[in-house]
Amino acid sequence: SEKMAAYRKLTKLHCNKCLLIVVIFLLYFFGVFTLFFEKSYSLYADHFDPKIEIYVKQWLNNEVPTITGFNRYNFNFSYKCEKKCYVDDSPLRLVYIVKSATRNFDKRESIRNSWGFEKRFSDVEIRTVFVLGVDKDEEVQKKINEESKAKGDIIQVNFQDSYYNNTIKTMMSMKWVVYYCNKAKFYFFSDDDMYVSTKNVLRFVRNPLEYPGYLEVPVKSVQHSDDRENQDFIHTKKIKSIVDIELRDDNELYAGYVFRNSRPMRYLFSKWYVPLSEYPYDSWPPYVTAGAYILSNRALKKLYYASMYIPHFRFDDIYLSMLAKSVNIVALHNAEFYFYKKNYDPHGYRYVIASHGYDNPDELRWVWNDQKSVGNA
Repeated sequence: SEKMAAYRKLTKLHCNKCLLIVVIFLLYFFGVFTLFFEKSYSLYADHFDPKIEIYVKQWLNNEVPTITGFNRYNFNFSYKCEKKCYVDDSPLRLVYIVKSATRNFDKRESIRNSWGFEKRFSDVEIRTVFVLGVDKDEEVQKKINEESKAKGDIIQVNFQDSYYNNTIKTMMSMKWVVYYCNKAKFYFFSDDDMYVSTKNVLRFVRNPLEYPGYLEVPVKSVQHSDDRENQDFIHTKKIKSIVDIELRDDNELYAGYVFRNSRPMRYLFSKWYVPLSEYPYDSWPPYVTAGAYILSNRALKKLYYASMYIPHFRFDDIYLSMLAKSVNIVALHNAEFYFYKKNYDPHGYRYVIASHGYDNPDELRWVWNDQKSVGNA
């Protein structure tokens, strides 16, 4: 019996040790230990050279910066559409920059025939380009060559097209803007599985702080009127005064769906795992989801030049938030940028600027055409 008791005691100790090892492993696996070594986000400002904004302004003013920076995205353009943004008379209002995977030929064609159609409004100059990396398959590359020749809207850069190279794709897109398309008023970045309403994009940039509320105010004022003729006049005046707002050329608009107080993923095998060596702080800067966002001319250029002083980071939305933080650009949140797929109904999409999740090109065309028919696209 004493031997049996001793055996049970040893077995219990062994089980406890095994349980402890499993618990420790799970805590490590889920990144719990890492949390104790994270730095407070309040210290994040110390992460940057405080003079970055000065250097960026020197670049913007075509001056030689005091420090030229250490980070460059020196990839070559196979196709660069250098004449895409040439405009004779009216100014270029909007450029769609679609981050597309090499093999998504059908998605690109669907976008060309829906929200990426450049002649959507006869009085607004719009351009659409698709930014690709390279594909290992030679047959895929041959099809891209043919597509570029036929459509004239492909920008291809010599890096391997993959999820973790999205930051390279984004920054090379900005480099293309700075070198070949630097006169447009606004730049709309999108993935190739997005629904976008050009009409609502143009409405949004008219009054980004009040969209879509400013479109509702005049209607309400008319509905509660006894003097219809007088209110019709006031209604017209209100619409004109609101819609005719024009942002100044030096505005720094960076807008989309903004996440605030979001934490880095420390779960070891997550697709979005980030070790302390890459980012030691307990929160991200406020960031705009990368599926769809809009930048004014000046904001884009400031982010591009800031990238010369901020080390590369593999998640593009987070990297842009770092750049924005370094030059004091505040991201503007608008809930009409949907980072998920918003359930479709014609009225519910009235003010939608962008919605994620349109992997089916036929569905995208159908939804866009339906919204166009009711005046929302």
